[in-house]
Amino acid sequence: MSRKRIRWTQRALRRLDEIGAHIEKDSSDAAGRVVARIVSAAEHLAEQPAMGRIGRIKTTRELVLADIPYIIPYHVNGETVEILTVMHAAQQWPQAL
Repeated sequence: MSRKRIRWTQRALRRLDEIGAHIEKDSSDAAGRVVARIVSAAEHLAEQPAMGRIGRIKTTRELVLADIPYIIPYHVNGETVEILTVMHAAQQWPQAL
């Protein structure tokens, strides 16, 4: 299987910035580690796009990060893995992404 391209939506990039800014209020080191962990996890999807569970929203998958309370909803479309957003595990999910 060929390596897929990772594409972050504007919504996902905004959420990543929001997460970093929120955590940075308490610790800039922790903010950097959390954002780096989220990005690293998403990059693994290029090699293994089916590693996430089937998503609760139709046509999506979800990569659950076991070590931090975040879930990455994504969509696989041909040779591209589209990162839709980043959700905190305690957040209420929208009807659509």
